[in-house]
Amino acid sequence: MFDPHSESLTLAVIGAGVMGQGIAQIAAQAGVAVRLYDGFDGVAQRAHATLAATFGKLVERGRFTPAQAQAAMARVSVATSLQELADADVVVEAIIEKLEAKQALFQQLEAIVGANAVLATNTSSLSVTAIAAGCAKPARVVGFHFFNPVPLMKIVEVIEGARTDATVGDAMLALGQRMGHRAVRAKDTPGFIVNHAGRGFGTEALRLLGESVGSPAAIDEVLRGQGCFRLGPFELFDLVGLDVSVPVMESVYRQYFDEPRFRPSPLTVVRQKAGLLGRKSGSGFYTYTNGLAQPTVWPTRADAAPGPVWVSRRQAAWGQTCAAWLHEMGAQIEETAHPSQDALCIVLPLGEDVTACVAAEGLDAMRTVALDWLLPQARCAAVFTNPLTSAESVQRAVSLLRPLSTSVRVLRDSTGLVGQRVLATIVNIGCDIAQQGIASPQDIDAAVTLGLGYPQGPLAWGDALGPRLLLQILRNLEASTGDPRYRPSPWLRRRAELGTSLLTFEHEQD
Repeated sequence: MFDPHSESLTLAVIGAGVMGQGIAQIAAQAGVAVRLYDGFDGVAQRAHATLAATFGKLVERGRFTPAQAQAAMARVSVATSLQELADADVVVEAIIEKLEAKQALFQQLEAIVGANAVLATNTSSLSVTAIAAGCAKPARVVGFHFFNPVPLMKIVEVIEGARTDATVGDAMLALGQRMGHRAVRAKDTPGFIVNHAGRGFGTEALRLLGESVGSPAAIDEVLRGQGCFRLGPFELFDLVGLDVSVPVMESVYRQYFDEPRFRPSPLTVVRQKAGLLGRKSGSGFYTYTNGLAQPTVWPTRADAAPGPVWVSRRQAAWGQTCAAWLHEMGAQIEETAHPSQDALCIVLPLGEDVTACVAAEGLDAMRTVALDWLLPQARCAAVFTNPLTSAESVQRAVSLLRPLSTSVRVLRDSTGLVGQRVLATIVNIGCDIAQQGIASPQDIDAAVTLGLGYPQGPLAWGDALGPRLLLQILRNLEASTGDPRYRPSPWLRRRAELGTSLLTFEHEQD
């Protein structure tokens, strides 16, 4: 086995596209000798020149000294044939994402590289076990999955196939750390960690859009404002492109034998066929001019006197804090058990919709709206209506909340509203990744925060929101919709019922 800390370590990179260039760059920066190869004439040479320009820019920005950049670039050489990779300690392939192509490449390499060389695949969606199946020595085949752009996305997944030797995984973890990334260990399962954990965000948002809960822009604004995501799900779809996102969604869903949690939306297929791919096509969920999204024009809503406000105490703690918050901001709060005939009624659903709350408390549907009290309202307050909410009540609710929040959006009735539904799904999927033993709780959270840019990992986020509360939200979602996608993971249920952290690791048994 190679020494990941050796000064004489040689890494070969096959595939000199953007991903291959990024892997070569961070390896060279870490003191590793790099051989860059591409099967298409001139590609590796052009990549070599691009790397030299990249190091030059890093010097201009003060990130590297000229001597450091020169030393890093001196470690990168171009190979003109696979035979020139014979002495490589590790070979990383970053070629086309096709199983047959990767299998054929590794079979060629086995006849060229040394007996102890490691063959690593940067696959994002294929089975490492399947790639290794065509090799004479599958024990040395491992996944080494980086994210684009490699130098900025400080995470690498080390995926052990069914026959990968554990020492190979150990060495690749150390190599990933040496290359400046947080290396996390994952089992060979569909989506590994990051692409698996990411199913909750976009897939659930598409479901909300499919139910006409709100526009893409409104859903994005609520999740950015209340969930503190850097990008809304539809902004992210447009950035990545549906031509990339749709195959990933369908692949994970099918590879998990149509697991309901990962069920894609037919909306994306229709939009993909229409060429509404996102930024790259100039139009997606948003319209783009010169690469910039056109600003969203929101409906103009006239001011209206909020008048008396009654806040439901069905969720006692939420009701008290919500009423106190509104009162501190000058709202006229009714403290009676039932609202007066003039009161604007505010309910606080827990995994339910506004309609269910109206029915449960016998309220006047025309005067009732909902807030999602699981999440903060200061950056974005979302007003949820029911099918009978009057325009006057919407105006009163918006006028009530405008002084209290940076923005106020109005959305239609939704089981679990928006934030509750999306965050509960994210946490639940993260818990199930832990339950399946795909990765450790700490590696799951690290992979998600670094690979997806979420403000917190799903398990730590679940702890912050409250495991018992999330368990109840999921149970109510499942009961209200009858959809098994919301069934709670055993990992979440057990830790919620025991009152312990979702990061609590269960010791292995004999």
